[in-house]
Amino acid sequence: MLKPVEVKALKDYRLYIRFSDGISGEVDLSGFAGKGVFKLWDDYRKFESVTIGSSDEIVWNEEVDMDSVNLYLKLTGKKIEEVFPKLGEMVQHA
Repeated sequence: MLKPVEVKALKDYRLYIRFSDGISGEVDLSGFAGKGVFKLWDDYRKFESVTIGSSDEIVWNEEVDMDSVNLYLKLTGKKIEEVFPKLGEMVQHA
């Protein structure tokens, strides 16, 4: 199972993320800053409070989180079917 094992806030609304498969790198989240629930990040200390949640989501507080799989896809440039090939098989057989 693909899981984030480390997350760290960097400057300019970037995150360093390392996953259980060894993939790691930076993801730019600046496009979210100041919009909707991400207005929370207007106080940059709130952005820096990022953690990994109990369901492997990337969390800032009880209302603001991101799915780690989507961040993995953004980081690697892969498509969901490449990461979870059985997902494509399930769709074909449905």
